[in-house]
Amino acid sequence: MTDFDALTHDQQLGILQETAETATANYDLPADVSVEMINLSENATYKIAARDGRRWALRIHRDGYHSRTAIQSELAWLADLRQTGIVPTPVPVAGKDGEQIQLVGHARLAQPRHVVLSQWETGSEPGMGEALAEPFEVLGEVTARMHIHARQWRRPSWFSRHVWDFDTSLGEESPHWGRWRNGMGVDASKAKLFGRTADLIGRRLAAFGKGHDRFGLIHCDLRLANLLIDGKTVKVIDFDDCGFGWYMYDAATPISFYEHEPQAADLIQSWTTGYRRVLDLPKADEDEIPTFVMLRRLLLIAWIGSHAETDLAKSMGLPYTEATVGLCEAYLSKF
Repeated sequence: MTDFDALTHDQQLGILQETAETATANYDLPADVSVEMINLSENATYKIAARDGRRWALRIHRDGYHSRTAIQSELAWLADLRQTGIVPTPVPVAGKDGEQIQLVGHARLAQPRHVVLSQWETGSEPGMGEALAEPFEVLGEVTARMHIHARQWRRPSWFSRHVWDFDTSLGEESPHWGRWRNGMGVDASKAKLFGRTADLIGRRLAAFGKGHDRFGLIHCDLRLANLLIDGKTVKVIDFDDCGFGWYMYDAATPISFYEHEPQAADLIQSWTTGYRRVLDLPKADEDEIPTFVMLRRLLLIAWIGSHAETDLAKSMGLPYTEATVGLCEAYLSKF
């Protein structure tokens, strides 16, 4: 069997499309549903639509990224956030066998993939065509509520998610998203600068520590793209990267991909304003946000390098790496 990763991008898309179409038979869905890819990142996500207007979101998980237990852990957190009224989250749809996680195979896949179907969430991403200060305040409020929940929630004994600390983010041994050194356009001079930055990040995070009030269960990708505004209701989606990390990492993710833009500092300030409406934010924690911004930036350099086939990576590419140089220099100068 041909290794899936060795196939062309178009061949992979074809196999994933066929897998998604096959997966619909595992659920009690109308026979005439359409299957349309809406996003390819860590996973492949599809919009399932029936002629009567009903819609669902189907996610085919990347092979080897999350175990079945880890996916079930994600669904457990979503359910408790929703049921306790913290924030609306996607509602999974069980298959015909009663299981929320399905295994769906394909003749050209080495092994079946985990698949989750959820009810379609209505609403739109905030900030589109409007000033971003207010949406970022809303994002800060939502994040604070989720942090409170994470500190108090008694997780199931089997709960298991990735740990996002320095070693698993920027370390040399087993970073979840690959090595930043393999990012697009990371030549010798950039590697030296980025390496000095990574070393400083590591030292500062070691001093910052992983106390209960600083390190816990977080969304890890809580940005405007993963918020939906439906009237007066604010929903949170895409928990695929949720895991154990520093709470203030959630302050850095909202400005992902434009950390170098002039408005980034003001947007973080708007986020902290919203956060403080719900939860105390010690000055020492706020002062360390620049470290988490740089952690996220180098982590995204790694992600782009290891996901070069995705539209997002292609759209960012070399300019994103180039713009990181100034950020690193400013961070090294500040600290």
